[in-house]
Amino acid sequence: MNDLTAPAQSPRRARALLLGDRINTAGIDPAQVVSSAPLTYRVGADGFVTLFRYGVAVLVGLTPAQEEYVLRELRPRIIGPMATPEEETAFVAIDAAKDDQILPGGPITLKTVTPEHLIVIADALSKSVVLARDEREVAAVFDLVEPFARQLAEKGGAFGGRRAILKHIGNALLVKHRVSGRVAVAEKPDVVWDRYDLERLTARLQDEYELKERAEVLNRKLSVIAETAEVLTDIIDTRRSLRLEMIIVALIAFEILIAGYQILR
Repeated sequence: MNDLTAPAQSPRRARALLLGDRINTAGIDPAQVVSSAPLTYRVGADGFVTLFRYGVAVLVGLTPAQEEYVLRELRPRIIGPMATPEEETAFVAIDAAKDDQILPGGPITLKTVTPEHLIVIADALSKSVVLARDEREVAAVFDLVEPFARQLAEKGGAFGGRRAILKHIGNALLVKHRVSGRVAVAEKPDVVWDRYDLERLTARLQDEYELKERAEVLNRKLSVIAETAEVLTDIIDTRRSLRLEMIIVALIAFEILIAGYQILR
């Protein structure tokens, strides 16, 4: 892959958009493809688009008109589109006098840039934008489950239906599947295995966006939610069993009364 460095190049915008549950990456013009894992292709002279199957498109160095065109072309490929896409933005600057660095609040500064560099940046941005969505969803589920636990602590019992609880827990389990399965937050992009010089940039991006830490916090919250759900469903099952036993006892007592009445007659 060619070096994309230009001496007086202004920072490029890298824009990660979570568009839906999945993106169908088949059928992209192979003449423009520069990488197949993840699928990355050129747009115009300096633009690149990287598509991730878990629903994220990362646009680097595109003009607003090019971004609008790409998003319009991607629309039929999106499975489970989001009403409001999640977004993460960064800027990539090139400075041959500096080593690769990421300053707080500043651009991602690279000594030189190749398509592999952009793929590593796109990988970090895509994981960050998915984590942002997952964090919001887990927080919402956490807020819904917390009142049940509070009722159990304060009143010694839980209120609400089993179906409502399981619905909230199901949403949390879907998030866990995305975090630990399809997105694979802790894994390095495939391109790094062939380019060991990108190891440091990958590590710095993971630290900058706190990918591993955020995934660990999510998993801890999901574990708390799962434990709370297990306790609540056990309570509901116990209540149902107790109610069933009371009905059986009542039926037996009723039959005894009828039998006693018949004997007395």
